[in-house]
Amino acid sequence: MLRSLSNEGTGPARKELCKTVHGQAGCATPAPFWGSGGLGAPMAPNHLSVREMREDEKPLVLEMLKAGVKDTENRVTLHALTRPPALLLLAAASSGLRFVLASFALALLLPVFLAVAAVKLGLRARWGSLPPPGGLGGPWVAVRGSGDVCGVLALAPGANVGDGARVTRLSVSRWHRRRGVGRRLLAFAESRARAWAGSMGEPRARLVVPVAVAAWGVAGLLEACGYQAEGGWGCMGYTLVREFSKDL
Repeated sequence: MLRSLSNEGTGPARKELCKTVHGQAGCATPAPFWGSGGLGAPMAPNHLSVREMREDEKPLVLEMLKAGVKDTENRVTLHALTRPPALLLLAAASSGLRFVLASFALALLLPVFLAVAAVKLGLRARWGSLPPPGGLGGPWVAVRGSGDVCGVLALAPGANVGDGARVTRLSVSRWHRRRGVGRRLLAFAESRARAWAGSMGEPRARLVVPVAVAAWGVAGLLEACGYQAEGGWGCMGYTLVREFSKDL
């Protein structure tokens, strides 16, 4: 899950505004609620639609995903490499290289450079590409009334029965953030997850959204819409990606 939603804004009024718009603390319609400012006023619901991506839109969507990864990879890398076990491994690697390299500076910097490159390449491979179409269809794009693609969403079924659906990609163009696009895609994801659970006879409709640990704005948005953190995954005992879920 990219940091592309983290600029949507935060604030204590979000839950109340959700309730005002939806009648409950959910995000089922496209009315934007995360405040003004930033890159412009929120789009009206009838000016923003979600549909399946066309083949000719694939290059644009890939660039959007890559831009979203770049927005978050530095923070995730910094978080990962400043954990005590990572620092210990980097120090050990530097000490070992001092016996084979003539330059102390090179021995010190080479492990850091390689570690940073490995983390960034891993994030780009995981989130910077389009997944194959799954049982929930897609990938999906958010489109303005003028036809401009401004966001992308991909969904996949959970690994086990009862796991519900998972968001595997969600990114918003940097030129359309703080305008309700991310929340519109999230509302669409919830609608698709409900429909898929009903058609598959799933015991419950559920949506899981992974969020990079550095994307605090996204976490606040999800919590305001009724999602709860329930673990995640990482490295060496430290969480890099948290997972938020909601029963629909």
